[in-house]
Amino acid sequence: MITAGIDGGARAIKVLILRDGKQLARSSALTGFDQQATVTQALESALQQAGVAREELQHITATGIGRKAISFADSEVTEMSADAKATVSLFPQARTVIDVGAEEGRAIRCEPDGRVKDFAVNEKCAAGAGTFVETMARTLEIKLEEAGALSLKAEKVIPMNAQCAVFAESEVVSLIHSGTAKEEIIRAVHEAMADRISAMARRVGIEREVALVGGVGRDAGFIKALAGKLGMELFVPMEPEFAGALGAALIAAERARAS
Repeated sequence: MITAGIDGGARAIKVLILRDGKQLARSSALTGFDQQATVTQALESALQQAGVAREELQHITATGIGRKAISFADSEVTEMSADAKATVSLFPQARTVIDVGAEEGRAIRCEPDGRVKDFAVNEKCAAGAGTFVETMARTLEIKLEEAGALSLKAEKVIPMNAQCAVFAESEVVSLIHSGTAKEEIIRAVHEAMADRISAMARRVGIEREVALVGGVGRDAGFIKALAGKLGMELFVPMEPEFAGALGAALIAAERARAS
């Protein structure tokens, strides 16, 4: 059985193709203005990698903020359900999932079979999402992909008082002018973001083990900060940004078998 999961994210479209539960291919593309065209492009790229014709796909499930715009999908599923299903497939011992993407963060408690028990979403403030780090990295004149490694070099933690992304940027500018080292500033950014995300996770109730997915799962500085706030090790997949697409593809397989 061949299925596809498509994650219509705010920043990027991710596509993942499974055959009998095993990954065949994956592809991503920046969302852009014409989302339908981008989705089609990403799907065709993944199909080409997999050596699979589109007609061979038995079910396509869409997830993500843009899932309703993916008109050719056979079904759709919430981001929470996709995250939970993917995480349990990757880390069977996981019972809490934290997903931090470009535009929002979410915490999910899940059952052993990947069903969602409870969740919370931080969607009203950029300080709990990847754009927060991106904005601060730009202010510091460093590349986003350098932020994590630079943060790990900081020898001390400095407080960041602003909890709003707009005010935090002003605070970062003040720290720059005062001569504070870049590594200490970006660590403060990670710590502030981890404060917000960990508080959200505690509202849901944290059950061990905890997995981190979403694009910010590639940021080593944030991983360290969040693990410190939660007081435990985090399980992070090698490609955390594809968790939603993986979960959607797994759910697509379940729905294809049931039809």
